[in-house]
Amino acid sequence: MDRRRFMAGTATATAGALAVFGSATPSSANEANGTGSTDSTGDHVKGLTAITQVFGAGQKLVAVAVEYDRDIDGRTLSTSTFTVTDRTVTKVYTNRTADLTERARDGRYVIVELSPDDTAAALWVTGQGSGTPPAGGGTGGTGDSGGGVGAGGPQVGDTTPGGTIVAAKATLTQAGTVTTTRGRQYAASTTGLTTDAVKNLIVDDFQQFTFDDPATGQTLKYNLFVPQHYDPRKSYPLVLFMHDASVVNVATEGPLVQGLGAVCWASPEDQARHEAFVLAPEYGAVVIDDNYEPSTLFDATANLVESVTRQYSIDRNRRYTTGQSMGAMMSLGLNIRYPDLFAAAFIVAGQWPEAQAVPLAKKNLWILVSADDTKAYPGEQAITEVIQEQGTKVSTALWDGQSTAAEFGADVRGMKARRTPVNFAAFETGTTVPSGSTTSAHMGTWQIAYTIPGIRDWIMRQSL
Repeated sequence: MDRRRFMAGTATATAGALAVFGSATPSSANEANGTGSTDSTGDHVKGLTAITQVFGAGQKLVAVAVEYDRDIDGRTLSTSTFTVTDRTVTKVYTNRTADLTERARDGRYVIVELSPDDTAAALWVTGQGSGTPPAGGGTGGTGDSGGGVGAGGPQVGDTTPGGTIVAAKATLTQAGTVTTTRGRQYAASTTGLTTDAVKNLIVDDFQQFTFDDPATGQTLKYNLFVPQHYDPRKSYPLVLFMHDASVVNVATEGPLVQGLGAVCWASPEDQARHEAFVLAPEYGAVVIDDNYEPSTLFDATANLVESVTRQYSIDRNRRYTTGQSMGAMMSLGLNIRYPDLFAAAFIVAGQWPEAQAVPLAKKNLWILVSADDTKAYPGEQAITEVIQEQGTKVSTALWDGQSTAAEFGADVRGMKARRTPVNFAAFETGTTVPSGSTTSAHMGTWQIAYTIPGIRDWIMRQSL
């Protein structure tokens, strides 16, 4: 597996009702006798589910689950048994549900895994990063083209989407014979079957709501992950994720599919270590630009956090904020304006005027940026200098953005060992952008940043 990918984990919910392609069923007597009779494929396929997964560069279509009317013998399958239009089949196995799994089990579902590196895999498409730029699409937002919004970039109130969400669809053909566990054979076919259901790993575990803020008059669409075993008698931490400007004014689910900034905290692995709520607003317009004068959506976000805190059993001493680019700027600004709102912040490729940074000396911060990010890197350096001038200890490090998961783990442990309230790590110049990619170092930062679980563990251990 490519180390840059964060395997979002396997959802446990069973796929919803699937359309029926045919109603014919094999003779139970022949199947019981294992006669090896061959039937038409279309009569036995009950439906196809597209399975999506979120990576650092965004959501991708990674598999198709084919439901048959009988249990299938997985030993008879290979990567040549199925073809999927414009996609590379990497793995084929059976399962009892429409889910990815590392351990195949004979069942009615055949899981056809697809390469996430295929161009057609990308479901989140921006001017930089993943897939083909949308028609008329921008090259980013607040710093999303490599350095702030400045002249020519999106300004506060701009509603132009910088990205688009592509519908998850695939056309599959059973190119080889499929055999049931009782010996019945379903013949190869040239007929393409189109997916009729979608399972979005982790993304489907979030709920969508609307918050009408009486204080500002603003309305915020937002996504909320509630821990699977939520118990109102217990107290839970909350993580706020705020997206970059490329996600402005897209579907409510935009912050969940643009990358890992929201969904990583809700993964089964993270929830097993730290049960937590995850809150991800979708902004209908740019909230802040390089003038550092935010719109009222800024204060509405703080009010949203308070509203969700009152609605659920959330620990006021363990609320955290994170964001990339525009969202990182908002995280810094909110910590300054509302010093008691968050216990810690994970700042990814953002900046704020150093003249206003003194209050940050009292906060728990983990800052991550690329050394070749021409706006965020010097901006974060200036902030940390102010923090140090106030007497707060800051740990600094230069990391290789192409490190393995184990190497990143060692990097994080090295910084944690210094036990400082502020950690500032920068990716070495040229290490956040894959060879041949058009992604900027700025955008490349968050495609890596949220794949490092050790940073999230550090954040979740802080409290007011």
